[in-house]
Amino acid sequence: MQQTILVTGATAGFGKAIAHKFAANGWKLIVIGRRKERLEELCAELKQKYKAETLALCYDIRDKAAGFSAIETLPDAWKKIDVLVNNAGLAAGRDHFEDASLDDWEAMIDTNLKGLLYTSKAVIPLMIAGNTGHIINIGSIAGKEVYEKGNVYCATKHAVDAISKGMRIDLLEHGIKVTAIHPGAAETEFSLVRFKGDQAMADAVYKGYEPLRGEDIADIVFYTTSLPPHVCINDLVVTPTAQANSVHTFKK
Repeated sequence: MQQTILVTGATAGFGKAIAHKFAANGWKLIVIGRRKERLEELCAELKQKYKAETLALCYDIRDKAAGFSAIETLPDAWKKIDVLVNNAGLAAGRDHFEDASLDDWEAMIDTNLKGLLYTSKAVIPLMIAGNTGHIINIGSIAGKEVYEKGNVYCATKHAVDAISKGMRIDLLEHGIKVTAIHPGAAETEFSLVRFKGDQAMADAVYKGYEPLRGEDIADIVFYTTSLPPHVCINDLVVTPTAQANSVHTFKK
């Protein structure tokens, strides 16, 4: 039977690469994103390139009511969700604690934490009904170590790590796998968003070494879903070769 994956934050970066990877391998896709035009472009690409069946849900995962409504009103043919990838997330600002913006903090908490929780809470009952499923939470190396000016971003990703562990324990009886993947430096829109459109600052993050790319994480996500039913990869930290942890990167 054809399997179905739901990907949040599917219009760019890891999410877009994950959508392409699974479409190329014959999966049905539910793709979620805030940007309607990009979402429509993605679905058109997936259909043209892979003849993939796609269902686009355009809303902000921070919107609790919209999220629950979208999942609860899925057509019957789309209610068996085999894999949920909680990918949507962001870093906003990089400032010392005393200088940081409350708006930035709230955006990160609402997206990285609440959005992940809302989506998971809405989807899990569908997985329980089928007595199977796999949840993949995209965390960050910032969820393993705190770095200067990372404060609340690091806190949200530490929380994603803890939530993943809690999910894994609580969902054991339902046969639902939970995998947390924690990427290091990756060249996506991440830094451009963090530095609020400052392209020069965003580019400087990746100078002097080869960072990860969206396709690298997509390959890893796909691998974790391809294992036998009795095997679950719980936790993965993935960095470019030039990066040892969230603090140490070798730049030529």
